[in-house]
Amino acid sequence: MRIDDELLADAKAFAAKHGRSLNSVVEDALRQMLHQKKTADERREVVLPVYGEEGARPLIDVSPAGLKEFLEQEDIERFAGGGQ
Repeated sequence: MRIDDELLADAKAFAAKHGRSLNSVVEDALRQMLHQKKTADERREVVLPVYGEEGARPLIDVSPAGLKEFLEQEDIERFAGGGQ
């Protein structure tokens, strides 16, 4: 296994500061990384609630161009109103 010299020096310093072996620090880092990956892969799909009749037209155009236009119009209204 090859490890970047600077990363290895940081890991050794961390191990010494915490009274641990370099091996235990590397093992813990790998465990954490693999656990986070596993947890991310197991995340459930989120279903957002939708209101209104199926097939009804949304109140605003949610395409990128439509959202840009909506936000620009919102800014114009806010600044024209004095920021209130």
